[in-house]
Amino acid sequence: MEEIFSFITNHWVEWLFAGATFVLARCYRNISAQLQLERKRNEAIAAGVESLLRNSIVSDYNKYLDKGCCPIYAKESIKRVYQAYHTLGGNDIATELYNKLLRMPEQEDDHDE
Repeated sequence: MEEIFSFITNHWVEWLFAGATFVLARCYRNISAQLQLERKRNEAIAAGVESLLRNSIVSDYNKYLDKGCCPIYAKESIKRVYQAYHTLGGNDIATELYNKLLRMPEQEDDHDE
């Protein structure tokens, strides 16, 4: 028993580093797994927001196409929505609709005058 106690007292630094290495490796593994989970969640949230923004652009396009014009306040709002959409990586049919919205007249022509 005395030999074991002597061995431990003579090599305590090695035991300390071995224990610290084990603890740090476990912490790293746990943090890495949490970061991976958060990355997946963030990607899912970004995809969901991108989808909602695309839907907003398509909906606005249909609304203002039916009206025949797109007021300036709506164009400003649509620009902000599109900027966020594009930043999230969106660049499909919504880009074409966005450009068509910006080219629409800002008020209906009065044909009664």
